[in-house]
Amino acid sequence: MKIIDLLKKNAIELNTSVASKNDAIDKLIALHEKAGNLLDVNEYKKAILAREAQGSTAIGEGIAVPHAKSESVKTPGLSAITVQNGVDYGAPDGKNSDILFMIAAPLDGDLHLEILSRLMVMLMEPEFCAALRSAKTADEFLSVIDKKETEKYPDEPKAEVAKKDGYRILAVTACPTGIAHTYMAAEALEKAGEKMGYPLKAETNGSGGAKNILTKKEIEECDGIIIAADKNVEMARFDGKPVIKTSVTNGINKPEELIQKIVDGKASVYHANDEEKSAVDDDEKESFGHKVYKHLMNGVSHMLPFVVGGGVLIAFGFLIDTIAGNANAGGTFGFTSPVASVVFWIGKAAFALMLPVLSAYIAQSIADRPGLLPGFVGGVFAASGHTIQSMVDGVNSGNGLAGDSKAVSGFLGGIAAGFLAGYVVLLLRKICSKFPKSLEGIKPTLIYPLVGMFIVAVLMIFVLNPIIGLINTGLSDMLTALANKNLLIPLGIILGGMMAIDMGGPINKAAYVYGTMVLATASELVAGGAQLSDPAVQACYISMASVMVGGMVPPLGIALACIFFPKKFTKAERNSTVSNIVMSCGFITEGAIPFAAADPLHVIPCTLVGAAVAGGMSAAFKCTLMAPHGGIFVFATVGNWLPYIFSWLVGSVITCIMLGLIKRNVQE
Repeated sequence: MKIIDLLKKNAIELNTSVASKNDAIDKLIALHEKAGNLLDVNEYKKAILAREAQGSTAIGEGIAVPHAKSESVKTPGLSAITVQNGVDYGAPDGKNSDILFMIAAPLDGDLHLEILSRLMVMLMEPEFCAALRSAKTADEFLSVIDKKETEKYPDEPKAEVAKKDGYRILAVTACPTGIAHTYMAAEALEKAGEKMGYPLKAETNGSGGAKNILTKKEIEECDGIIIAADKNVEMARFDGKPVIKTSVTNGINKPEELIQKIVDGKASVYHANDEEKSAVDDDEKESFGHKVYKHLMNGVSHMLPFVVGGGVLIAFGFLIDTIAGNANAGGTFGFTSPVASVVFWIGKAAFALMLPVLSAYIAQSIADRPGLLPGFVGGVFAASGHTIQSMVDGVNSGNGLAGDSKAVSGFLGGIAAGFLAGYVVLLLRKICSKFPKSLEGIKPTLIYPLVGMFIVAVLMIFVLNPIIGLINTGLSDMLTALANKNLLIPLGIILGGMMAIDMGGPINKAAYVYGTMVLATASELVAGGAQLSDPAVQACYISMASVMVGGMVPPLGIALACIFFPKKFTKAERNSTVSNIVMSCGFITEGAIPFAAADPLHVIPCTLVGAAVAGGMSAAFKCTLMAPHGGIFVFATVGNWLPYIFSWLVGSVITCIMLGLIKRNVQE
């Protein structure tokens, strides 16, 4: 079947004028109705708008190809318009679209994909597009298409997409926290594969471990693998296969593009013995900044269970002692009563592993498994505060190798130790590459761990701990100053707002990582003899409270807007109201992502303002949070919990009202 078999003369309108994207959609649908292609105009429009909500179908250079599969389609077909001066269709290059085709396809079959493929290929040629723009009549327009299609596809019809038994394309998705982005990317890729006729299986590396794991047989038989991840995944199994490595965001937003690259043979072959030459998305060469972010997030994602589990138990230890009337116990607060002691010290043991795990998995992301031991040891030294002076003093006093509480490099030291360990091991690998092959076996078992561990430990003792220890002391002094000068409110505003800008992206993660960092600082201060009521300790807990409340506002604010301003959202968006309320209660900001992606210019400012207000109010009320995660499920550990809930609700209502005021009504 050819394009001109699906495009009737009465479904073409040339040199027309439309005022908006919606007007263009309405005109194209009306042409479909005129051609007798539709059973239900309204249902088909819903399908078109649902597809547009996923991302504009404008491809740039003046071209837009809206399309949808729907049971409301009676006969597969095309409609087409050319627009004088073009219309703003949300093209990625910012240009108006003046050539628009709309594909109507029934639910059964992949006809629209065949036609879309042909159109895309032909529309990539400027001469062809220029001829379409110059066409004065429908006959001339059809003639241009027929001539070009005959030229590119002589006489034989487009063959159906070949399908294999099993999976042709595989994918692995992973985000730093392993909660929302991981599964959204997997779903987007699987749906795109289904639509395009290429069976696709996606493995999810979520917080609960890997699910839907790719088998050895599936990997052997597939044509390529898409790695959409912002942290490292196990890659050795893909040796010799075409692989595209890209961000998890691209997995959500560009699934068809990634799949097509595999299909077109544009993916580089991955070799497990040459990590540094691993494949990357050709259109997005991995920058140094993204590499650093990926390595850091690999450490953070592995650290989070220790932070959350340990932090929550420590918080409950404080809570139990408070209920038992031991709030004034001083340095033993949290473990004064027997029950509190058990809970507190279990949490403390888990929390103490936070820095070693962080460092180890940053190093592992950089240098693979050989980086684990040096990284782990570097994290231990970051937590201990060992310096050459403290070790000498400890030996002389008979206290052993005692650390210096003022030289504890903490969270920043753990990060530095991880990167140090990773790049030290990479250097060792480069040096050892010149060794005889007979020594190959001792490299990973002796040279890398032994030499790497020693170098990292020495550098931590002599350089990093003394320097970063001073920085941490400065951080503590800064927090004390902010608390004394009542400047925690602007800090709360900034932290709350950051949580709502990119909903789980780098800015959101930066704010959250800061929150966990100051929690670790608070733990170190308390361990050093500070009282829970000390300004620096309180400032840490106030900061964490602002972070969490800011992250809880976007999904609840959007859910409220769906309830009170239903005309602003599609039916599919309104159906997510309950799930967004649940995600808000669980401190899962990512529930707002589909809304922000569909309408970023209106949604993000609303969530940003609401979250910033909530973060600032929480700080103004001096609400504290000792747990790093949990939402309403850890509200028992919140200091001033009623004002905290009030701050959360006020921020959410502000987001709701702003969405009602500035967001446009949708047409369904």
